[in-house]
Amino acid sequence: MNNTPNLPDYEKQRLQALDSYQIMDSLPEEDFDELTKMASQICGTPIALITLVDSSRQWFKSKLGIDVQQTPREHAFCAHTITDPSGILIVSNAKEDRRFAENPLVTDDPNIAFYAGISLQTPEGMQLGSLCVIDTVPRTLDEQQLWSLKVLGKQVIAHMELRKKLLLLSEANRHLTETNQFMQQFATAAAHDIKNPLSTISMSAELLTRHLEHSGDQKGQRLASTSLNGAKALAKLINDMLDYSIRPEILTAQHEPIELSGFLRKTVSMLSIPENVQISFPEAKIEISTSAIALQQIMINLLTNSVRYNDKQTCLIQISCVIKDDLANITVCDNGMGIRKEELERIFQRNVTLNTADRFAQSGTGIGLATVKLLVEKLGGQISVRSTPGTGSAFTVTIRSKKS
Repeated sequence: MNNTPNLPDYEKQRLQALDSYQIMDSLPEEDFDELTKMASQICGTPIALITLVDSSRQWFKSKLGIDVQQTPREHAFCAHTITDPSGILIVSNAKEDRRFAENPLVTDDPNIAFYAGISLQTPEGMQLGSLCVIDTVPRTLDEQQLWSLKVLGKQVIAHMELRKKLLLLSEANRHLTETNQFMQQFATAAAHDIKNPLSTISMSAELLTRHLEHSGDQKGQRLASTSLNGAKALAKLINDMLDYSIRPEILTAQHEPIELSGFLRKTVSMLSIPENVQISFPEAKIEISTSAIALQQIMINLLTNSVRYNDKQTCLIQISCVIKDDLANITVCDNGMGIRKEELERIFQRNVTLNTADRFAQSGTGIGLATVKLLVEKLGGQISVRSTPGTGSAFTVTIRSKKS
C-alpha cells in the first residue's frame, strides 16, 4: 500500500518561506555538494541528496548517485520527513514498509530499500526539505552516523541562510546603485531645465525692481517683485536638488508638513501658464507630510504636461486630493488630448515618447514621466493614469499623508 504524504498544517507559510530563499531551480553550488558527499561517506550509502519540497515536487539542490533532478511530491520520502514531528525519518526496508512498498521509487529506479532523512528546518521552524541518504539494500544507521547526519543538516540550513543574506545584500546594493544613478539623472535633468534661464530672470527682475522703486507705479512694482521672488524660489529649488544629488537619502528622509492648496498655488506660480488655462485647487484644507522638493517636482511635471498636451480653446486642469487610510491620492485631471489605451503602460518608461507634438509644436523627451514615476516610488508611493483620447487624462499620485 502506498500512502500519499499529508500536507503540513502550515503549508502556505512553509511555501512562502521556501520562496524567500530563491533557491529552487538554482545552479549547483560547491558548498552544498560537499555536504552531500560527506553525508554519503559518513553513512556509507551510494546515494545522498539535499531536497527541497514545493507544492508539487521534491527538487534536488544537490545530488550524488542519481541522475534525475526532481521527483513528484506524492512519491517523495522527504515529503513524509517534513511532516514528522521529530524531523527524522528512517526507513530500514522500504519494500516491507506499508507506506512505501508500492512507491515507484522503490519498485523502479533508483530502487530505494533504505532511507534516512533529516528535516531542513529554518530558524522560524519551517520544514523546507531534507538531507537524506539512500541505499538499494536494507540497513540502518548507528548512533554516531545519525548524529553526524543531524549536524550536516544544520550546516545545510546555515548555508541556505548565508546564501539568502548574500542575495538580500546584493539586492540592497542594486537598489543603492539605482538610487545614486537616479539622483544624478534627476539633478542633471532638473538643473538643465531650470538653471539656464534663471540668471537672466533674476537679473532682469532685480533691475526692473530698482527701476520702478521710485516711479510710483505700484502695479509694476508688484509684478517685478513677484518675478524676483519667483526667481529666488527657483534658485532655492536648484540648490535643494543639488543637495539631494549628493545626499539622496534626504529626498525620502526629510518630510515636512505641507498645506496642500497653498503649496500647489505656490508651485503653479513658478510656472509660465498661458492665459487660456484655468486651474482649480482642492477647496478643503488638507495637510500632508512628505518631501516638499519631491512633490513639487512631481506636480511641476504633471501640470506642465497638462498645459503642453492640450488642444482645447480653454485648458481646464483640476487638482483634487482624497485622504484615505493615511494615504493621499492627489489627482491632476485635464481636458487635453488624452492618451491611447495601448500607450498607457509605456508612458512611464524612460526614453519612450508617443510621437505627439504639444501645443507649442515640441515633442517630448521621454524623461519627464519616467522621472516622476521614480520620484513617487522613492516616496514609497505609486502613480496611475486614466485617459480617453480627445477627452483628457487624469494622473493620480498616491503617497503616505503622514510620516511613517
